[in-house]
Amino acid sequence: MLCMILSSEYDSISELKKLLNIGCKIQDVQPPFIASDAETNIVIVTIVCPDGKKHTIKAFRDESRALREFVRGHV
Repeated sequence: MLCMILSSEYDSISELKKLLNIGCKIQDVQPPFIASDAETNIVIVTIVCPDGKKHTIKAFRDESRALREFVRGHV
């Protein structure tokens, strides 16, 4: 019997939540919201933390749409 555990959340969203919880801020989202309400296959989010470190989160296909909606609710 094949058992599959499905995460209720994509890894990119979990990572972004973790960074936001420690005080990091979303600096940039590509492609921009205005330019891409159409179908997107990739979303790149740049985050800056209080210590000055930058993080980049990339998501593809269905995950990119979920990440985009999550970011839209937090910007």
